[in-house]
Amino acid sequence: MNKAIFLDRDGVLNFERGYTHILEDFVILPDVIEVLQLLIEKGYLLVVVSNQSGIAKGLYLQIETELLHHYLVDEFNEHGISLAEIYYCIHHPDVGNCICRKPNSLFVEKALARFNIDASQSYFIGDKERDTQAGEKAGVKGILIEANTSLKNILNQIR
Repeated sequence: MNKAIFLDRDGVLNFERGYTHILEDFVILPDVIEVLQLLIEKGYLLVVVSNQSGIAKGLYLQIETELLHHYLVDEFNEHGISLAEIYYCIHHPDVGNCICRKPNSLFVEKALARFNIDASQSYFIGDKERDTQAGEKAGVKGILIEANTSLKNILNQIR
């Protein structure tokens, strides 16, 4: 079986500024590239799981999110970093209920099955409790960080 690192997007991979949807505002945080390279060397798959409720709220379009994700994938690929998948929920509780929005665990469970991931050997890194809750509901250990901080601070928590 595989092991994985599940990652929230805003505040973990890129600078959290609230409803980030414009490429000029999408800034990959310092140390992200280096830490993700180390995690890949340790044999982890990388899976992004993100809530993008601004789409449901009409603040931005889904295509804008897709463009940011293409940019992220391209930047990571330039540094030898491959993402297994980027899952994102476009819903918001004010607009309707869904089971893919964190703290629900649908996307984590989907990745566990799709990529034959051992939940007990995997981690979910997020800057909000709903991130770690989504992982923990699926048997993945949660690591809560402060938004916009270095991922180097948590490397000692990952086997």
